[in-house]
Amino acid sequence: MRNLKYLVLGFCGLFLMSCEDDVLEVVPKDALAENTAFVSASTIELAINGVYDAAQSGFYRGSEGVAGNRGYIFGAAHIQQADMRGEDMLLINTFYGITYQATYNTTSENNRYFWENGYRVNNLANLFIVGAEQAIEGEVIDEPTGLAYIAEARFLRALTYHEMVLHFARPYTDGNGSNPGLPIVLSANNGPAAVEENEGLGRSTVAETYAQILADLDFAEANLPESRASAILTTTRATSGAAIALKTRVYLHMGDYANVITEGNKIVSAGAPFTGSGYALEAAFGPFEDNTSDESIFSMNMSANDNLNVNSALANMYGSSSLGARGEVAISPIIWNETFWDADDIRRSATFVAAGANGRLFTTKYNDYVNNADFSPILRYAEVLLNLAEAEARRGNTGRGSDLLNAVRDRYISGGMTSYGTIADANTLTQRILQERRIEYLAEGQRWKDIHRLALDPNFSTGGIPAKMLSADVSGSTYEIGTTDLTKNVGFIPYADFRFLWPLPATEVAINPTLAAQQNPGY
Repeated sequence: MRNLKYLVLGFCGLFLMSCEDDVLEVVPKDALAENTAFVSASTIELAINGVYDAAQSGFYRGSEGVAGNRGYIFGAAHIQQADMRGEDMLLINTFYGITYQATYNTTSENNRYFWENGYRVNNLANLFIVGAEQAIEGEVIDEPTGLAYIAEARFLRALTYHEMVLHFARPYTDGNGSNPGLPIVLSANNGPAAVEENEGLGRSTVAETYAQILADLDFAEANLPESRASAILTTTRATSGAAIALKTRVYLHMGDYANVITEGNKIVSAGAPFTGSGYALEAAFGPFEDNTSDESIFSMNMSANDNLNVNSALANMYGSSSLGARGEVAISPIIWNETFWDADDIRRSATFVAAGANGRLFTTKYNDYVNNADFSPILRYAEVLLNLAEAEARRGNTGRGSDLLNAVRDRYISGGMTSYGTIADANTLTQRILQERRIEYLAEGQRWKDIHRLALDPNFSTGGIPAKMLSADVSGSTYEIGTTDLTKNVGFIPYADFRFLWPLPATEVAINPTLAAQQNPGY
């Protein structure tokens, strides 16, 4: 869409990943144009890594490299922006104030660059697919290899579309997907004519958007390998298991619990200990102590040589200033004080730290304050188990649902904390699972996903965007388990309010009259 002027010449201008974990400028920036990116197996490998790099780094205010590397959308922005839309993380300064207080508009940079970088990843995936198909036809690579590459591009396209639809469109369960979704762009912007054609596209429905996401993921599952040559590549390059895991998330958002179970059972054993396809839960905080653990299904790669700058790196944004971080986002007392989070849960004592005299609590899930090399988590095995647990509970299978919930939660038992055991009532079990999700995914950008998908749930909806606290109202004494009567000066926004959705950016609607007529109401 807009700003795809960056992309018309194919893969020019991208930093190109090597086959290992670092992003290196291995060729001059203007040397890997579309007509040379698919002439050999080695250049095709560089090209697909360029698509990953676009998903990791993004641009901000039109710049590339360190100055503009804000992690749009999967380096950091998908976590930071989604957390700031929920209530469980506390904004300390003003860095994400527009998102936190829902004062965004059609020119707000945070949501503008979310959109533009999302469609940038989409277009690079489309460009890659065209080139890989031609490489197969020209026998540059064999068909299975080429299809596996195409599957990676389609996985990234599906991941991107789903992340975007959660901010710019109503949930699937509102009208069974009949509301406006996203423009579905499947042809590559590889010349002026293609750009002109795509710039006139309108919005598909939410249901059509989800259908395309699932088509991409089905293709990805069928053509991706189960694992790769090293642990780091298995975690940071798409696999069949990653496609399956993402499908459990997508079907959960659709309220299609039968298919959540069908997909989840492909990589989750019937009973405890729950494992499958090389995945397993780690003890306590394994995924954050080891970026390539058996629990880490898919993450965005970071390293000392290829990371996000201080304005977006997860450790610096979410870490305590007492540890050398910027301390922009803390844990909110809203979640900390909840009694459903057991006082003896190890996650309370082992992963959070107070920052100086004000006593606010910060996560230590991301803790490389020097190199900013913490991977950006996107899919964890714990999520698949909780997705599956909720689907089982919703369908009345409370025995297995309870076992899956306990598998995730019981890793953190200490002191007087005990396992839930079997929760026989389906609604009670579902509530416990949803509470566990808030605890387990804290500071991982998952809270907004649940607020969005549950917006119209008759039993578990928040009713809109929850009320939040201001940092001025939070000190060390505010954190007290059981004290839930808290001052919330960022007001509740009901689901029907236009601010539940982000606007389509002004830069986009200005050049696309079709989209201008399809702007989200209220903007």
